[in-house]
Amino acid sequence: MKRLIFFGVLIITTSSCTTEKPNFSPLSNSFYSETKDPDPDNGAKNSIELNIKENVNASEISNLTATFPQFKSTTLNTEITTLKYSLQNYLYAIDARNIPGKNKALKDFEKSYKKIQKLRQSLNSDDNEVLNRYLVRLKSNVSAIEDSIDRN
Repeated sequence: MKRLIFFGVLIITTSSCTTEKPNFSPLSNSFYSETKDPDPDNGAKNSIELNIKENVNASEISNLTATFPQFKSTTLNTEITTLKYSLQNYLYAIDARNIPGKNKALKDFEKSYKKIQKLRQSLNSDDNEVLNRYLVRLKSNVSAIEDSIDRN
């Protein structure tokens, strides 16, 4: 009987432990090596001095885009896909130290963000809260990255 209780507690304990989600960052090692500028001194004044691989905000953006929920509205889901795509391009451009690409991706992100803000008015309150939570976290992480880029 003691063994049965012990194994029952052991199974419950091991099965109820939470694990961290893996970081499915859109920045793979192969992409990183292909886009990295071979001459870091070339164009130093137009360079972004931010290591995107070690940035917590970039990692959270990647995780948020990977776990973004689906909604009943197809137009909203389409715009969310556009938002995710622009965020991935934003991270790629920062990693490649491509300032014009970063600025274009940031403008695309802002456009999609505004469209989603208009489209979310038709959602029920629960879906609206979930979407708002994701959007706020995405926007705050992008703002943190922009602030760290501006400081450098």
